[in-house]
Amino acid sequence: QVQLVESGGGSVQAGGSLRLSCATSGYSYFFNCMGWFRQYPGKGREAVASHYGADSPNYADSVKGRFTLSRDIAKNMMYLEMKSLKPEDTAMYYCAADCRGGAWNSQDTYNYWGQGTQVTVSS
Repeated sequence: QVQLVESGGGSVQAGGSLRLSCATSGYSYFFNCMGWFRQYPGKGREAVASHYGADSPNYADSVKGRFTLSRDIAKNMMYLEMKSLKPEDTAMYYCAADCRGGAWNSQDTYNYWGQGTQVTVSS
C-alpha cells in the first residue's frame, strides 16, 4: 500500500522559515512526479509546487521566489523549503505523487496523497 507522510509543519512568525518533508513507502518505482498542495479551512486545495521528471519545478505565483521544491528521487522523497513566510501561507499542506496526466496544478492529476501537515504563520 502506497503511503505518503508529511512532516515539518509547525508555527512560525512572519518572515520565518520551515522545511516540509514528504516520505513515501510502498511504491516499487520512482514517482514520475510529486507535488505540494495546500488547503485553507473551508476551501479546496490549491497547488503550491510540483516537479515532473527532469523538468524544473512549477510554482504557484504566490510562492515563487520564497518556496523551493526539491526531491531525492532515489528515495522517493520530496521537500519544500519555505522562506519569508506570510500569514496567508497558513494552511494544511499536502504531499501528492504519481501523475496520471493533466495539469500540474490540478488535484485530479495525482493518484496518491498524504494526510497533511499544518503550517501556521503568525503576524
